Amino acid sequence: MTAMSDRPERWQVDAGAADIATLDIPASARSARVFEIDVRFVVRAPQAGEGAWFALAVELNGVRQWQRRHDAHGPGQTDSLDYHCRREVPVGQALRVRAVTQVGVAARVRLLIEAEEA
Repeated sequence: MTAMSDRPERWQVDAGAADIATLDIPASARSARVFEIDVRFVVRAPQAGEGAWFALAVELNGVRQWQRRHDAHGPGQTDSLDYHCRREVPVGQALRVRAVTQVGVAARVRLLIEAEEA
């Protein structure tokens, strides 16, 4: 018999400058789990930053949980949208976190999803 690890589970996907990121956490047959989930979308505003915007939508198991659209400020500077939630995952159920982004004039820099067992 193998010893069980007492360390919390930690999952991450760094999609770089992609427009969509998906993090799949497999089901556990042993116990229910609770995850702290963080999504971060970073963009760079153009030097002539007028009219630049960016948006982020977050889905958990196919259900939209949150969405925002934000004007990018600071020509040549980075800006971000961040989302955090806590999610209980029952025994035998997987969790899929999906982040979908949009930009207008702004440039995608990084899209990151992290989930850590609480």
